[in-house]
Amino acid sequence: MARTPSVMVPLGFEAPKFELLDVKRDKLVKSDDLFGKKGTLIMFICNHCPFVKHVNQQIVQIAKDYQNSGIKLIAISSNDIINYPDDSPSEMKKVAIKENFIFPYLFDETQIVAKNYDAACTPDFFIFNNSKKLVYRGQLDDSRPGNNITVTGEDVRNALESLINFKEINPVQKPSIGCNIKWKN
Repeated sequence: MARTPSVMVPLGFEAPKFELLDVKRDKLVKSDDLFGKKGTLIMFICNHCPFVKHVNQQIVQIAKDYQNSGIKLIAISSNDIINYPDDSPSEMKKVAIKENFIFPYLFDETQIVAKNYDAACTPDFFIFNNSKKLVYRGQLDDSRPGNNITVTGEDVRNALESLINFKEINPVQKPSIGCNIKWKN
C-alpha cells in the first residue's frame, strides 16, 4: 500500500474551473454549477484505494451533515482506467450507488483537473470558500487503515465549521496520506 502525501498547495489558491462527466447522472457538469453558496469540499478519490475505502462512510456522513449548510461536496476520480479498470466510470457509478454518495462523482479522464489542483493522492481534500479561494487542504483526520484511530473527519469538519461560522480556519493543516494518483504514461 503506497503512502503518498498531499501536495500542500498555498492557501488562497483559486479553484480552477472544470467540466467533467458525472458518472451517476451520465452527464457533463461544470464546476461553477456545483460549488456551494458558503463553500465547497473537493475530494480526489477512487474506487480501489484502501485509504479511500477506509473513509467512504465518513465522507458520506459529512455530505449528509452539511447538505443544508451551503456547503457542497464534489468527488473526482482521476486515475488511469487502462491500468486500473476498477476506477472506470461504470465502476465509479456502482460504487456511488453502493456507498450512497449524495454528491457528484466526477471522472477526470484527461487528468487535467487533478494536475490543475495539484492533487497527489487518494483521498486528497480541498475546501474552498464562497469566493473559490482555498482555505483548507490535507487530511480528513488522523485515521489510516490499520492504525486503530476512529474515522471522525475531525480535520475537515473543523474547517467546515469554521467556514460556516465565519471563524478563522486553523492554518496548521496536515497532508492527507493515501495511494498516489495513477497517472497515465
